[in-house]
Amino acid sequence: MSFHNQNILPAMRNLKQLEQLLESHFEYIVLLEVHLSNLKSIKAEANRHGKKIIIHADLIQGLKTDDYAAEFLCNDICPAGIISTRANMILKAKSKGIIAIQRMFLLDTIALEKSYSLLERTKPDFIEILPGVIPQLISEVHARTGIPIISGGLIRTEEHVQEALNAGARAVTTSDAKLWAAFS
Repeated sequence: MSFHNQNILPAMRNLKQLEQLLESHFEYIVLLEVHLSNLKSIKAEANRHGKKIIIHADLIQGLKTDDYAAEFLCNDICPAGIISTRANMILKAKSKGIIAIQRMFLLDTIALEKSYSLLERTKPDFIEILPGVIPQLISEVHARTGIPIISGGLIRTEEHVQEALNAGARAVTTSDAKLWAAFS
């Protein structure tokens, strides 16, 4: 499974960026920090432009990350993918054939070990590692889990993107429009 050789997954932080991304060559777009009431219209616009949306469920304003929210996203919005730290979101997405991306924070060794335990249970399609500027951990997590890695968070330069990709990340999520342009 891949994002059709798309190394950058542009992460839309607000509706102003939507038009830019709809006109871009990117097939996959990540939704961050949008309001729940806008999801259906964003999905409709994305469909009209041949784009696939990946929803970061934990950051959708007005949406709890409980089982009802998981059902709503999977059944009513039907995105290409869901990103979440929550096991219920990942398990529901997988059960519905939606790309499941487990978000993992690299805070310390204890958090890393707890994340490995969670990953054994959820078995997501991808792991999004944050911060994404630690290349050696990208390689380590992939080697330990066998799950493809997406790198995100604190990615500020083209060098950061290239280092993450060189370490084995399948893609890099970023809300930095300059990096979208550099890798378009």
